[in-house]
Amino acid sequence: MTFPLPDSIDDTQARLLALDYVAERSLATVAFLALTLQRPLFLEGEPGTGKTEIAKTLATMLDRPLVRLQCHEGLDLAGAAYEWNVPRQLLEIRLAEATHAAHAADPRAARDALAAELYAPRFLIRRALLQAVQPDDGIAPVLLIDELDRADEPFEAFLLEVLAEFQITIPELGTVKAAEPPVVVLTSNRTREVHDALKRRCLYHWVGFPDAERERLILQRRLPGLPIALSRQVVAIVQGLRRLDLAKLPGVAETIEWARALVALDTVALDADTLGQTLGVLLKHQDDIARVQAGEVTRLLAEAQQALAA
Repeated sequence: MTFPLPDSIDDTQARLLALDYVAERSLATVAFLALTLQRPLFLEGEPGTGKTEIAKTLATMLDRPLVRLQCHEGLDLAGAAYEWNVPRQLLEIRLAEATHAAHAADPRAARDALAAELYAPRFLIRRALLQAVQPDDGIAPVLLIDELDRADEPFEAFLLEVLAEFQITIPELGTVKAAEPPVVVLTSNRTREVHDALKRRCLYHWVGFPDAERERLILQRRLPGLPIALSRQVVAIVQGLRRLDLAKLPGVAETIEWARALVALDTVALDADTLGQTLGVLLKHQDDIARVQAGEVTRLLAEAQQALAA
């Protein structure tokens, strides 16, 4: 038994918010359309902006299993969809030869029959895509194809059939088609361009960094015990960092993690020492950390003070 789909954009936004996912209206709109039209949702944007998290939240919201395919260089059909259990097939051959085939009146016919059985479904190892198309419990899951830009371009060609028809063709068995289409969310950090043929099969949305007001609301939902004054300082400093020309800007995930770190340190108000010593939670490149420590700490703290006064 799954929960019903949302019946409007407002309902989508409210149900996401009830699970502490603060979605701007444009994202709630495209999510509602993806669910209603049964179209894949392609989310592109900077790391740490909540692209992966919305797939997890949708799975909880709809009470469906989450099937995650983490993309990486070299990902192929065997890793993404299915492969044959070759060791088990070889064992079956040896057992058959030792028991039945050796005593058969027609050894060749026996071998042919055995070869045909070797590609029975019981020898199939089902990976994420096949699990999504043919779930064990019959419940259409939420399929998360995460960081598609990390996979090689040829892998995208295979995805076209899955995204267009919600089916997978297995040469030895035929075509496996979903009885009910899964909810599909694809994400990309845009380290490379994804082919237009794949994007055309999806509803597209760019997930950007939130403004200060929405980021404060995110912190309020994720860390309800965080003091309001500290929350304002945290957001002001993160927003200030994003205006710098850094190698890697901090995402919302880093904002939440930094706020947790400050709470763990019993921080009441930010000062230069605390900011300098905890920058490694926010920034992941030494050059970025060195730049901020060398000339930006005073300015960032001043902006944080202004946020308290506002």
